[in-house]
Amino acid sequence: MNQNSKTTSVKKDGKTTLMPKLRFPEFRDAEGWESKSMSEVYAFKGHNSLSRDKLNYERGSVKNIHYGDIHTKFSTHFDIAKETVPYINQSESLKAFEAENFCVEGDIIFADASEDLEDIGKAIEIVSLNGERVLSGLHTILARQTETDLVRGFGGHLFKSKRVRTLIQKESQGSKVLGLSGGRLAKIEIPFPSSPREQQKIAECLSSVDEVIAAEARKLDALKSHKKGLMQELFPREGETQPRLRFPEFQNAPEWVVKTLGKVGKNLDNRRVPITANERESGDVPYYGASGIVDFVKDFIFDEDLLCVSEDGANLVARTYPIAFPISGKAWVNNHAHVLWFKNPCMQKFVEVYLNSINLGDFITGIAQPKLNKAMLNSIPIPHPTVPEQQCIADGLTSLDNLLAAQTQKLEALKTHKKGLMQQLFPSPKEAV
Repeated sequence: MNQNSKTTSVKKDGKTTLMPKLRFPEFRDAEGWESKSMSEVYAFKGHNSLSRDKLNYERGSVKNIHYGDIHTKFSTHFDIAKETVPYINQSESLKAFEAENFCVEGDIIFADASEDLEDIGKAIEIVSLNGERVLSGLHTILARQTETDLVRGFGGHLFKSKRVRTLIQKESQGSKVLGLSGGRLAKIEIPFPSSPREQQKIAECLSSVDEVIAAEARKLDALKSHKKGLMQELFPREGETQPRLRFPEFQNAPEWVVKTLGKVGKNLDNRRVPITANERESGDVPYYGASGIVDFVKDFIFDEDLLCVSEDGANLVARTYPIAFPISGKAWVNNHAHVLWFKNPCMQKFVEVYLNSINLGDFITGIAQPKLNKAMLNSIPIPHPTVPEQQCIADGLTSLDNLLAAQTQKLEALKTHKKGLMQQLFPSPKEAV
């Protein structure tokens, strides 16, 4: 590839052309990219406003793209054979939708609402429908090319590029919930090389990276599923005191005993101290809260190996990330996370894994603001074996955690690589105004 020191722009026939930092060798001497308004390249088609309760995953004749799935599930290149897409309930009338409003391959669908600036206007490109009928749904904008400026596969990456994302974000409106209209989206300028071959080359390059990322993500998911299944066998199930699976050397070992968490660990909540915004000074000491590290400060109140457990927050119910996590060395913990000390390190690991695997519903107070107070935390029954068996389980799960951490780092490195590649292959956002 040929690399320029920076994105450049020139005027040709009254129009701005752009030059990305990185181009493939065969396009080294090609003209710069042209830039057209969205309205010059795309026309907007109709969509429906059907909520989730009007959709199902079992039967129907027409499928529906919901904006929430664009935010959380669907790939940049939408292949219906690889995605789980809901049907529109057969009781819903679709007579108002003309044939041109049904999705076709090459369409771009934008999510026009989000609570997060980073996600507003997030887009997918439909690359394969496999003959199925699909409509663009609630809080979406359906865009279709009026000519053939862009080859199939290029648009999905283009609308993920930093320059175009910056322009889309500038057109969003709202405070708590951001919105994006077709009229405002129509005004943004989208850059692209005039050569279909160069567009195809870029699309194939980035898609190959996406395939590697997807493969590594599947490996990570497989490891997580393996760990989840293993914990279900290595730890007693709800209402039981003995696990279904024990290591061979402990087949004839004593049965597990049950003690409350307050009996197996020491609660150090009297040392938790919040820091107000005015009191904070930036430093290199981790400042922990219910979700883990929330800041870095100069002072510390702990300097040892401890276990933190979330005290409040929706995650106590949702469990989208661990509610129990270890800390080591100098740290400050605010009043949103409990702090536990264990005489035996393997017991700490044991309790960490156990708390992250069980349902805490009987110990949580509050609905709108779920809370796990000190008394309830200390009352949680912890079934556990002898120290040697604890150590064996802890060592095995630690090894698995190390594999998970390594796979996570590998996946994040690939995502960072792709991000850097995108910044090189597409014109810089610096000139996006």
